Amino acid sequence: MNLFHLLILVATLLIMEFAVTLFHKYVMHGIGWGWHRSHHTPHESAAWQTNDWYAVVFILFTILLFALGGMHAPLWWIALGISLYGLLYGILHDVLIHRRVRVKWRPTNRYIQRLTKAHYLHHAVKTRHGGVSFGFLYTPPVEAIRRQLRSKLQKT
Repeated sequence: MNLFHLLILVATLLIMEFAVTLFHKYVMHGIGWGWHRSHHTPHESAAWQTNDWYAVVFILFTILLFALGGMHAPLWWIALGISLYGLLYGILHDVLIHRRVRVKWRPTNRYIQRLTKAHYLHHAVKTRHGGVSFGFLYTPPVEAIRRQLRSKLQKT
């Protein structure tokens, strides 16, 4: 790994958060709601959800990038950045927030607590419309999200 590869990796992680936020808001809560609805429905925490197909699609796409990229091409480092983002997402979202894997550890870290509270506010809306807080690794302050949610609920 050299500095160029490291820059690609970091840039990919940052771009992924922006891209996934938009994807979550406009695809998962738009045309892709058929799959994503399962994530907003009560269920057994570790059970397969139709929403999990999104992870399968992203994994297959990333495998393709690895295959096309070769060991030293920029595409390989982009694929690695996407993989790292997916790993962070899986740990934070599926394990620590939704407890799809049973762990005893309860985060006391303020960043993780903020992500958790923001995501619970996102799940306060059970439909595809009127949602708030679509990011996974970044969230505005929780009070700002609460105000946004109150405002949206008053309009309905």
